[in-house]
Amino acid sequence: MAEDGRAEKDAAVETKAKRQGGFRTMPFILANDFCDRLANVGFGSNLISYLTLQLHLPLVEASNTITNYHGTANLTPLVGGLIADSFAGRFWTITFGSIIYQLGMVCLTLSAALPSLRPPPCAKHAADCQRASSTQIAVLYLSLLCTSIGTGGTRPCVMAFGADQLELDAHSRRGAKRPKWNFFNLYFFGIELAKLTAVTAVVYIQENVGWGWGLGVPTIAMLVAVVAFVSGYPLYVRMPPGGSPLVRLAQVAAAAFKKRKAVVPDPSLLYEDKELDAGISTTGRLLHTDQLKFFDKAAIVTDGDVLPSGQPKLWRLSTVHRVEELKSIIRMLPIWAAGILLVTSASHNSSFAIQQARTMDRDITPRFKIPPASMLIFTNLAMLLTLAFYDRVLVRVLRRFTGRPNGITHLQRTGIGMTIAMLANAVAAVVERRRKSVAAASGLLDSPKAILPMSVFWLVPQYAIHGVADAFMDVGRMEFLYDQAPESMRSTAAALYWLTMSIGSYMGTLLVTIVHEKTRRSGQWLPDNLNRGKLDSYYWLVVGLQVVNLVYYFVCVKYYTFKPLETVGGEEVEMYHGNGKGTEVDAKKQDANFK
Repeated sequence: MAEDGRAEKDAAVETKAKRQGGFRTMPFILANDFCDRLANVGFGSNLISYLTLQLHLPLVEASNTITNYHGTANLTPLVGGLIADSFAGRFWTITFGSIIYQLGMVCLTLSAALPSLRPPPCAKHAADCQRASSTQIAVLYLSLLCTSIGTGGTRPCVMAFGADQLELDAHSRRGAKRPKWNFFNLYFFGIELAKLTAVTAVVYIQENVGWGWGLGVPTIAMLVAVVAFVSGYPLYVRMPPGGSPLVRLAQVAAAAFKKRKAVVPDPSLLYEDKELDAGISTTGRLLHTDQLKFFDKAAIVTDGDVLPSGQPKLWRLSTVHRVEELKSIIRMLPIWAAGILLVTSASHNSSFAIQQARTMDRDITPRFKIPPASMLIFTNLAMLLTLAFYDRVLVRVLRRFTGRPNGITHLQRTGIGMTIAMLANAVAAVVERRRKSVAAASGLLDSPKAILPMSVFWLVPQYAIHGVADAFMDVGRMEFLYDQAPESMRSTAAALYWLTMSIGSYMGTLLVTIVHEKTRRSGQWLPDNLNRGKLDSYYWLVVGLQVVNLVYYFVCVKYYTFKPLETVGGEEVEMYHGNGKGTEVDAKKQDANFK
């Protein structure tokens, strides 16, 4: 009877598992992310206008404020990812992060709606406007801080949580067909739809109705996001957290250091414990690699490493899987670091482009002008079209030549995007030079608020090329981090993506500050009056940085080795999205094929 009861219980658990995960969960997860991004982009895309026109901050200070905000908002996901992987789990981290984000949006909306929380409007012909007071700035910073903390809970986990639903569902149904849409393409497609909505409808409300409603709409969207996500709770696969990944990495490093004088034996003699690693290797354990051999010493069994119960002393002895977790992270870091300079070079481009657009002819009809921030629509459209074309057409064509399910590797995709991004900034420099020549020919060099006889659609090529670049670059980077990170550290790995945004944003602020200070005497490159500046020179400087970064990236890729996974049940465990198979030989083949 006891055995029958246990069998019935196991059958019930198995039936419940089959009802969880898969594409049925995508509407709830992607709806949350859609509304989250609508809220974020809805105020972030036009924040430069709010700071300069409503709070009356100087251009460089406003641009640096935005970049510092983005830096903080992209730093907190590292903490959120660690919390999710260590003890909270992805579902609850997303939920509480969304609630805190909601509070920040409410505060931001109130600061825009209440006259006491913003300075009075400028007089019609006033040369100088009253700047926001320290109290008003403090309210703004508090609001941005709350949204930054909330972002720390959502950004690193939504992507990994969604990928978990499809990956674990696929593992439970061996032989199932590959989903029609690559999850990461679908994820970024949803993000771009949200951005498209934000830079059209939301920005229009901000420019033509008022900032109270302009920020109120994203706030309502964020509330919808929370409700949508929580309502899907019964359908989700919720992977239990595997304990602090940082502690495991520290244990490997400490054990290797203690045995630094030991001689590494044949790899087959290194310590293995499938039961110990079961919770952090549900899709297969990592196999031994010959790189970074120093850390193999952590898996050498010596006297005193094992308790009488047979359990290892984890600060003295680690399994091969745990050693390879640390190796995987270390191998990823050089390629990950290439994203920092990439973000640095592009961190202020959007803010400056919006200010350029404000000086140009934006008339669509006699009664309608396209808002400057809505020029981002061309980046969003280009990225949406490129993602659709890539997933539905290009992958199928490339697959015939490469034999890869994804057509090309994540590293190839990223490299192509980085190359296209350089072209976007070169075009931006040429267009800015043209804009200044029109200002000079029209006698408007000293009239920064005047509208030049030059269509704003001159900016379309640079916006569109950026969108194409992002479709390759951003998705490739995120896929690479998710695929190559240890299974138990995927929220943390996703946070690394946002960490590049954070560090790159802070470095972007440093770059703009240095350029602003060093060019003060010889003719400022970035004054409030762009007609008298040298923004085109700044763009060429960015192109130079991108060339250096691209060379560094290709060197890192040349020496990178993909992680290998063990075989399970007689089948090789295929790495997510076809980046390789579970053997070291195949990992090397991938590496060679890229090169």
